[in-house]
Amino acid sequence: MSAISPSAAGASDVPPGIDLDRLLPFFAEHVPGASLERPLRATMLTGGSSNLTYVVTDGVEEWVLRRQPLGHVLPTAHDMIREHRVQAALASTNVPVARMFAVCDDPAVNGGPFYVMERMHGVVLGSVDDCPHYTDDDARNAAGALVDVLARLHAVDPASVGLSEFGRPDGYLERQVRRWSQQWERSKQRELPEIDELVRRLNAAIPVSGPPAIVHGDYNFRNVMLDADDPGRLLAVFDWEMATLGDPLADLGLMLCYWGRRDGLPPFSSRGEIGASQGPQAWPSNAELIAMYERASGRSVEQVDFYVVLALYKLAVIMEGIYSRYRQGLTVEGVGGDHIEELVTTLVHAGLAIAGESGLPGLSR
Repeated sequence: MSAISPSAAGASDVPPGIDLDRLLPFFAEHVPGASLERPLRATMLTGGSSNLTYVVTDGVEEWVLRRQPLGHVLPTAHDMIREHRVQAALASTNVPVARMFAVCDDPAVNGGPFYVMERMHGVVLGSVDDCPHYTDDDARNAAGALVDVLARLHAVDPASVGLSEFGRPDGYLERQVRRWSQQWERSKQRELPEIDELVRRLNAAIPVSGPPAIVHGDYNFRNVMLDADDPGRLLAVFDWEMATLGDPLADLGLMLCYWGRRDGLPPFSSRGEIGASQGPQAWPSNAELIAMYERASGRSVEQVDFYVVLALYKLAVIMEGIYSRYRQGLTVEGVGGDHIEELVTTLVHAGLAIAGESGLPGLSR
């Protein structure tokens, strides 16, 4: 999930995308602690612009429910069953995840597949505004926890947790470039020739992947929860909708995009990113973050520029999909769209700029 703050909707309001009357018997049968005797209420969590996340309560217990976005869903996207499966599998590892309580693939219950998980309490950092009280030590410890847990995830043997067939790691990078190009064609609201150039450069520079791993697909501070009293303790990783088996450096590249301490990387929040110059001065630079991951994972990071450019390309396509739903009136509270069209262009131009500065053959020209 992208945030933990409830939206402004009152407890008596029913947010879009959730049918509490139909959910009540499902909860009573499948979710520990729920009862037919206690009606459900729901509040949408703010900050999400893809899968929808709600806090559901019966006045005694609280849970979190995740479902697909409203409206048209692109093929292979927003698979709730896969998202539930990977978190349930990781419960036995040292990668922190929320407890899974139930999963449902019957659209008659709530209009589409969903799952129910533990409600956790902690801190989700979206920008420097979220951590004004952090000391330099807090900043270093939080960054260290973020990198350490990513390295732990990439060290998990998929077969040992029943995920040997969760994806096809062979040819992962080629498929990533092709898949997001196809998603762009399905979502685009206008022609953007720079996308074609970005795809050309990525295809010309695809590296040889190292050992495959479980890839989160959207790993950054917004999708993890830290202990409120100990910033160096990461409580859970959320938002596994794009998880698969593949090249783990794809996670590193995307994390660096969100980090925001490299020239040419655009801001992803009007309030400034974690790792920006405000707040604690001890947030690591992008280079320091890369070195931390290399030490923790033991993997080569020599071609990291490719993965950063790939991540910017992917983010541009994702944002175009959100913009498409916005124009159709299919986004929900907390999801703005007036700036998204410009952001897509900014992401593409940032990818081209970083590619141009890279020394990697094929990527730089």
